[in-house]
Amino acid sequence: MARHLPSERAVTLRARLDRARLYLCTDAREAQGDLEEFLDTALAGGVDIVQLRQKGLEARQEIEYLSVFRAACDKHGALLAVNDRADIAHTVRADVLHLGQDDLPVQAARAIVGQDILIGRSTHSEAQAAAAAIEPGVDYFCVGPTWPTPTKPGRPAPGLGLLEYVAGRGFPRPWFAIGGIDAGNLDQVLATGARRVVVVRAITEAGDPRGAAAELARPLRAADQTF
Repeated sequence: MARHLPSERAVTLRARLDRARLYLCTDAREAQGDLEEFLDTALAGGVDIVQLRQKGLEARQEIEYLSVFRAACDKHGALLAVNDRADIAHTVRADVLHLGQDDLPVQAARAIVGQDILIGRSTHSEAQAAAAAIEPGVDYFCVGPTWPTPTKPGRPAPGLGLLEYVAGRGFPRPWFAIGGIDAGNLDQVLATGARRVVVVRAITEAGDPRGAAAELARPLRAADQTF
């Protein structure tokens, strides 16, 4: 069977993923009415990847919001991620499609989005993380929740031990710690060997999103040299 060489876009996106340290998930800020301003300030503070995560949006509305995300990401050189929906990721030419354990299988998603979009996986146990680290078609995976979080109510938090397990295995595929992480506990996350994090409230609920992002980005980037 002939092997397909990665496209120039895929190579570029994977290189940018390798450099990414801070990943933000946010809703469309409907309550605040400040989506464009919020994204601009958060990305200026050092966010490398931003994902629209808001359940229940109609496809047309999600695509409209993602056009705002796309403009902000292009301005700041960040990666745009779509949650769950391979069809929407393909439509808006996202950089990243993120899939949970119960979402569309990776190979089915690949059939929709092709090879020019990165695919991420959520994992919540040692077995899931080890599988995602080698699963064909996956470019990165998230590990957690590290602490309980209202984003995933009722989901047990495997804690820092799971991060230590993944860091200790030395998986070459990029991975992100997720779940209740903020500037106050980031040092504990870094101490496990994790070098990338996903955050929500640490930036979305901050009075100064740019400052909050910078407070997280600085130690993440310094950790490569100091730990």
